[in-house]
Amino acid sequence: MTLNDLPRRTTGIVDCVQEMQPGDHIARRLRELGFVAGEPVQVMAGGPFGGDPLLVQVGFTRFALRKAEAARVRLRAGNGQEAA
Repeated sequence: MTLNDLPRRTTGIVDCVQEMQPGDHIARRLRELGFVAGEPVQVMAGGPFGGDPLLVQVGFTRFALRKAEAARVRLRAGNGQEAA
């Protein structure tokens, strides 16, 4: 499952950030912002008309991510997702 597939207000655990091509600067920047293995993450809200961008919380920080960016963040399978 990827972050853009995570239901709103459900906690997921980051497994990894995938690179779409070698040297993917967006994937590198996501890791720098805190999207690293083991971090809890939630989709707080989505934008109107298709839900882009997504308001995402990792740790205590919130970010607006495009769905294409959120699709790079893979979540652990069977991570015990719980409604918040």
